[in-house]
Amino acid sequence: MKYNPAEIEHKWQKKWEDDKLFKVEADTSREKFYCLEMFPYPSGKIHMGHVRNYAIGDVISRFKFMKGLNVIHPMGWDAFGMPAENAAIENKSHPAIWTKSNIEYMKTQLKKLGLSYDWDREIATCDPEYYKWEQLMVIKMYEKGLVYKRTSHLNWCESCQTVLANEQVEDGKCWRCDGEVSIKELDGWYFKITDYAEELLACTENMDGWPKKVLTMQQNWIGKSYGAEIDFTIENTDEKITVFTTRADTLFGATFMSVAPEHPVVKRLLAGTAQEQGGHAFVEDILKEDKINRMADDKEKKGFFTGKYVLNPLNGRRMPVYIANFVLMDYGTGAVMAVPAHDQRDFEFAKKYDLDIVVTIMPDDQTLDPAQMTEAYTGPGKLVGADKFEEMPNEQAKTAVVEHLAARGIAKSTVNFRLRDWQISRQRYWGAPIPFINCPKCGTVPVPEDQLPVRLPEDVELSGKGGSPLRKSAAFLNTACPKCGGAAERETDTMDTFVESSWYFLRYCSPKCETAPFDKTEANYWMPVDQYIGGIEHAILHLLYSRFFTKVLRDLGYINFDEPFNRLLTQGMVCKETYKCEEHGWLFPEEAEDGKCSKCGKPAIIGRVEKMSKSKKNVVDPNKLIEQYGADTARLFIIFAAPPENELEWSDQGVEGSFRFLGRVWRLVKNNLELMQQDFGTGGDEAFIKEMLYHTHSTIKKVTLDIDKYHLNTAVAALMEFVNFLYKAETRLKADGEKQVFKDALSSLLKLLNPFTPHITEELWEEAKMKEILSRSDWPSYVEEYTKTDEVTVVVQINGKVRSQLSLPRDCAQDDAFTAAFDDDKVKGYTDGKEIVKKIFVPNKLINIVVK
Repeated sequence: MKYNPAEIEHKWQKKWEDDKLFKVEADTSREKFYCLEMFPYPSGKIHMGHVRNYAIGDVISRFKFMKGLNVIHPMGWDAFGMPAENAAIENKSHPAIWTKSNIEYMKTQLKKLGLSYDWDREIATCDPEYYKWEQLMVIKMYEKGLVYKRTSHLNWCESCQTVLANEQVEDGKCWRCDGEVSIKELDGWYFKITDYAEELLACTENMDGWPKKVLTMQQNWIGKSYGAEIDFTIENTDEKITVFTTRADTLFGATFMSVAPEHPVVKRLLAGTAQEQGGHAFVEDILKEDKINRMADDKEKKGFFTGKYVLNPLNGRRMPVYIANFVLMDYGTGAVMAVPAHDQRDFEFAKKYDLDIVVTIMPDDQTLDPAQMTEAYTGPGKLVGADKFEEMPNEQAKTAVVEHLAARGIAKSTVNFRLRDWQISRQRYWGAPIPFINCPKCGTVPVPEDQLPVRLPEDVELSGKGGSPLRKSAAFLNTACPKCGGAAERETDTMDTFVESSWYFLRYCSPKCETAPFDKTEANYWMPVDQYIGGIEHAILHLLYSRFFTKVLRDLGYINFDEPFNRLLTQGMVCKETYKCEEHGWLFPEEAEDGKCSKCGKPAIIGRVEKMSKSKKNVVDPNKLIEQYGADTARLFIIFAAPPENELEWSDQGVEGSFRFLGRVWRLVKNNLELMQQDFGTGGDEAFIKEMLYHTHSTIKKVTLDIDKYHLNTAVAALMEFVNFLYKAETRLKADGEKQVFKDALSSLLKLLNPFTPHITEELWEEAKMKEILSRSDWPSYVEEYTKTDEVTVVVQINGKVRSQLSLPRDCAQDDAFTAAFDDDKVKGYTDGKEIVKKIFVPNKLINIVVK
C-alpha cells in the first residue's frame, strides 16, 4: 500500500516514450495549441528554476491535451555561446564535445520529470542544419537592406573578449560574466531593427496576453519621442551641429551645448587646439563608464570645454560646447542644447561649471529669478525674452518655433526612437559564422545559397584572447570571391547567440524540413505560440528580438502573421535562505545542518532569502529531490508553493507536505480499487449523494477555471480540499447509488490531478483497470447545477468590521437572516444593550449592523 515513486515513475516515462504519446502532427481539422517554455542553455545540469518553468508548461500542455486540443510542446537547446567556449578552454576540450555531452545529460534529467515533450522535434542551435537557415535569412535580410556593417563605438567586455549589444550591458557589466564593460571603436555587423521601431511599439497596444510590466519595459526601451532637429552653426565656420529636442519652446534659454564623447564632431572641435590633449583624455575616461550609469539621475555630471562655440539660431547667443558624460550617441543626434533654467540635469551642470542660466518660460503664479533658483522649472508658462514669441504659451511655442526655423531651413519636425540597431558581431568562436566574404575588389559579397551552411571549423585553437580565433584558421579564412573568383577572406565574426533564439520556435514547427528554414504551411498552422513561458529578465533582449525577427520573416514572405507569442507568462524566481560560515564562506544547505558548518563545526549563519544561485550555494539539486521524493512531488510542490508569476520561497516542509498529500491520494484510491472496477445501481441517501456531487462538480469547475487562468497553486489547493472530503465520504458509503457517485468522484480526482502529477495518477488509473491511458483521456466536465449548494456563507459585520459568519439557506429572506444574526453569540457581544442605527443586507453575501 505504500507510495513508492521510484517503482512507478520510470515505468511510465518509458511507456510514454515508447508509445510516442506526445508526438503530434499538423491537423487543420483540429484546434491547435502551441505551448513553449524558453529553451535552456546546456550548462550541464538543470536547476530548480528550470524545473519550475517546465512544470508550469507541462501542466498547461497536459490540460490542453485532455481538453482535446492538438498540442505541440517541443524542447531544444540554445547551444551556442561564450560559456561553452570558456569551459572548453578551461578543460582543454572542444565546445562541441562539451555542449553535446551536456545536452545528453540534461535531456536525461528532463525526462525524469515526466514532461510531455515531443522529442522528435528536438533542435540544437549549434547544429549546421539549424544555423544554415539562419545564415540564409541573414543573406535575405542583407538583400533587403536590413543588414549592414559599420565602424562605431561599441560595448566591449574584456573578460569575454567580445562586443555586447546595449541590451546586454546591465549596470555597467556584462550580462553573461558580470565583468566590467568599456567602450571600444570596432567594425561590426548590424540588423536594422530601427526600421521596425514604429511597428514594434504600435503592436504593444494590442498584446493583451502579455504582462503590462513587460510591455512597459519594451515601450520604454523603444522610446518614441516627438520633437525637432535644429542646426547650430559652429562659430567662424560653415559646419553645423544638429541637436534633437522635444522642447523647442525653450530654445531662447539655451546657453551651452553638450555633446557625447563618442560624437564624430569631438575630434574636429579639439584638433589643433590647446584643449586637444585634455579633451581626448577626458573622452577616454568617460568611455570606460557604463552607458546606463552615465544617464543615471544621481550620477555626477562631468564636462570638458572644447574651446569652441556654436550660435543659437534664434538669438545669436554664443554657446560654449562641452563634452558631457551624460550625453549618449545612442539617443537623438548625440548633441543636446542645454537649457539649465528648464532642465534639471542642465541646471546641475551649469551650476558646477558656472554657466549662464536664462529663464525663458515664466509660470503664471510666480516670477523666476535665475540667481535665486535652486532647481530647474519644468512646468508650463509663457515665453519671456523671446522676441516675436513673447507671451506665447509654451505648448503653442513648441510648434511655432520649429515652423519659424524650418522656414529658414535650419530645423525640421521629427520623431526619435531610443532603440538602436542590433549589433550582432561577436569576436568569439562558438557561434554561427556570419555568411559574408570580404573581397579587395568586390567589397562585401554574400556567400552563395548553394554554399550554405558556412560551417564552423573544428580545428581551431582556442585561447580566449586576441579577437576571433577564426582569423587564425587559414582553411576557414581564405576563400575565393563568388563574384570575381579572386582571393578573398571570410567574415570571421560570429553571430550574437540571440539571433538563434529569435526564430527557434518556428523551426520546431517542421524541424526536419530540408528545403527551407521551416515549412510555411506548418508554421502558419502552429504559430503563433499560444503560451510562452520564461523569465522576465528576457523582456527586452530575447522577446524584442523575437518580435523583430517575426516581422522581418513576414515581410520576406516566410510567414503570414505579425507577432510570435500570443500570451506570455513570466514565472517568478525560485529563492532559498542562504548559509554562511565565518571560515568557509557560503555553504550548501546540506553543509549547514543543525545550525553548524559541517566542515568545522562553527555556527552556520542563516542569511537572507535570495534567488537560488551556484555562487551563494543556496541551491537544491533536482536529481536528489527526485531520488528522495519522486518527480511528482517535485512538480506538485513547485506548482503549489506560489502563483506562477510570483517568487517561490523554497521550503523543505512544503516538499514533505506535498509528498504526504500524494501518499494520501495513493492510499485513498488503493483502498477503493475494487469499488472503482465495478458498476453500481442507484439509490441511497439523497442528501449525501447531493453533497458528493456538489464537491465533485465544484472541484472540477474550480480546477478547470483556475488552470485556464494559470492560477495553478489554487487549483492544487482545491484538489487537496477535495481529497479531505473524499476521505470523510469514504466512511459513509452504504447504498449502490452512493458508491457510484463516489467512484465517479475518484475518477475525476485522478483526471484533475494528472497534469500536475502524471506518474502516480497513471499508475492508479491503470490499477483501477481503466480502458484508456489517463494522459489521453477526456478532461472531466461539470454540471453547473451541481456546483450550487443549498447553503451559503454570509459574513456578519458590526460597524463595517467582520465579527462572525453564518451558514444560511440560499436566498434566505432578509428578516430570517437578521434573526439568525442577532441570535449568534458572537454578534450578541457587540449588539446587546446597543442602539441599532442601521441594518444592511446583501443576499447570500453580507449583513452589516451599525450600532451606537
